[in-house]
Amino acid sequence: MFKKILIADRGEIAVRIIRACREMKIATVAIYSEADEDALHVRLADETVRIGPPPMRESYLNIPNIIMAAVITGADAIHPGYGGLAEKPEFAENCEACNLTFIGPPPQAMELMGNKAVARQTMQEVGVPVVPGLNHCSDNGAEALRFAEEVGYPVIIKAAAGGGGRGMRLAHNAEDLQRAIKTARREAEAAFGDGTVYVEKYISEPRHIEVQILADQHGHVVHLFERECSIQTSYHQKMLEEAPSVAVNPALRHRLGEAAVKAARAVKYANAGTVEFLLDQDNKFYFMEMNTRVQVEHPVTECVTGLDLVKEQIRVAAGERLPYRQRDLRLRGHAIECRIMAVDPEQGFQPCTGEITHCMLPGGIGVRVDTHIYPGYRVSSFYDPLLAKVIAWGSDREEAISRMERALQELEIEGVKTNLDFHRRILANAFFRRGEINTNFLQRRMGIAV
Repeated sequence: MFKKILIADRGEIAVRIIRACREMKIATVAIYSEADEDALHVRLADETVRIGPPPMRESYLNIPNIIMAAVITGADAIHPGYGGLAEKPEFAENCEACNLTFIGPPPQAMELMGNKAVARQTMQEVGVPVVPGLNHCSDNGAEALRFAEEVGYPVIIKAAAGGGGRGMRLAHNAEDLQRAIKTARREAEAAFGDGTVYVEKYISEPRHIEVQILADQHGHVVHLFERECSIQTSYHQKMLEEAPSVAVNPALRHRLGEAAVKAARAVKYANAGTVEFLLDQDNKFYFMEMNTRVQVEHPVTECVTGLDLVKEQIRVAAGERLPYRQRDLRLRGHAIECRIMAVDPEQGFQPCTGEITHCMLPGGIGVRVDTHIYPGYRVSSFYDPLLAKVIAWGSDREEAISRMERALQELEIEGVKTNLDFHRRILANAFFRRGEINTNFLQRRMGIAV
């Protein structure tokens, strides 16, 4: 087992990893930018290294500085969290070159799944259902136009190297399509340094269902059931997640799990990962992408399985075998996660900055809060506006909702605007309470035009 792990991320996930390491008696190294000198992960770690100025590229994405920090502190492994380096094959390769274990999947698996067009093709080859589409669009978009005429509009353009909704555009006709291809290319080039895009048939009002998988280095792969991630903005920012999904019955759960395991095996995957699917109104599912890292929403899976995913990541990276088989895993109750963010829902969820002047966190049976904030913490414009994840578990969905409502009533954050009241509105919504949700829930059921 590792003696010392450097955490190459910040915020609540860095705190989360430090706590797991502490329970495993593993020393930790926190890196921090000049803006994060007083951050909670810096206070909790055994050692700290200032990595650079506030901008991400000069600090938390600065691979040479991070590798050097690991070497000089004597770390034998690096956990990338879920930040920008978590899905960078070149970072994993740099770790290996410096005799540092990367706590994540092999670089080859990251490359295969990191390019969404290549991932689509790989899934097609092994029989995992994919949305009808083209794996590549030429510069003039001629193939895309022919494809759209064959399957019918709308179609969606996606960045091959994309994520987070960037480089993604919907087209309702030929004129839209040509414009969408150009726009998506520009966005993809600016965001990812790769302007390659592909086109898919647009699935109307689907659910966004993802399956958590774990794989060790000895060929053993299991799935940890599904998460419902349909409540998201039009730019694909998830707001609330739950496990399991009310739309998934045991037979469908089995098929989804089998497909996710098949996807992982196809790329010789190891460590934690998430296979994401679209589920249409006829309960047909289609592979969308694979996130080759631990997800922001991993706590809901932990709540319903009893597993600590970060500890599992560390054990797998150390070469240990998974100590259980698929038949040993069971769902237990229901869990919901609300992402509390420093954003203004009335201004299109624009990020807000400032000092947190007051903070009171909820507690009690079935409530967990993953956070890095405290009174006096300054919310910076340089980083993601996520402040806390409130997770509620119950013996069933009704109890989980009730506990979440109680937790959000107790939660107090002052000094910056947040989406706290927005989450309270979601929980009170009759369609949400009935489980009637899909990816345009916020627009259709709550009148949120983002």
